[in-house]
Amino acid sequence: MAIIGLFFGSDEGNTEQVALRIQKRLGADVVQLHDIADVTQLEFTQYERIILGIPTWDFGQIQSDWEEFWDDLAEVDFSGKTVALFGLGDQFGYGDYFLDAMGMLHDVIDATGPQRIGYWPLEGYEFEASKAERDGEFVGLAIDEDQQEHLTAERLDRWCEQIHREFGLDTPLSLGD
Repeated sequence: MAIIGLFFGSDEGNTEQVALRIQKRLGADVVQLHDIADVTQLEFTQYERIILGIPTWDFGQIQSDWEEFWDDLAEVDFSGKTVALFGLGDQFGYGDYFLDAMGMLHDVIDATGPQRIGYWPLEGYEFEASKAERDGEFVGLAIDEDQQEHLTAERLDRWCEQIHREFGLDTPLSLGD
C-alpha cells in the first residue's frame, strides 16, 4: 500500500497533471492519487502522510470539487498526520487572489493540528496578495501553469526533494519529466 495519499481537485486537468508529476517523482508505489470528487472522509484515515492539491479559480474561489467536499473536509481529523500542500493559480491575471484557495485549505486542515511541511519561498513570483502567504513564504508549492509553465518542472523537482526529506522517506526519487 502507498504511504502517501495525494488528494487533488481539477476542473481543466492542470492540477491533476501536477499531481501525476508529483507521483512520478516520488514513486507510484509511494503515492496513491485520489480525485477529491470521488472520496469520503474515510480515505484520509488510511494515511499518516498526505499531500493536498488545489487550484484557485477566478477571484479567489475554491475549485468546484473541493467546494463540494469542504464541509466534510472540516470534519477530518488531521492530528498526528504530516501534510504538504500545492496550489495552482495565475499570478498576473488574478494577482490579488493568487493561490487563495491553498491558503483557505491550509486554514481548514490546520484547525486539527497536523504537522505541516512543504512551505515554499515567495521569490520568483509577482502578485499583489495571497491568502497562501504566511510569514514570508507560501504554505505550499506555488505553481502558475498560465504564466510560468516553463518553471514548473524545476519547481516540482525542488519541492519533491524537499518533501521527500521532510516526510522522512528513504525511497528513491525520479526527478524530471
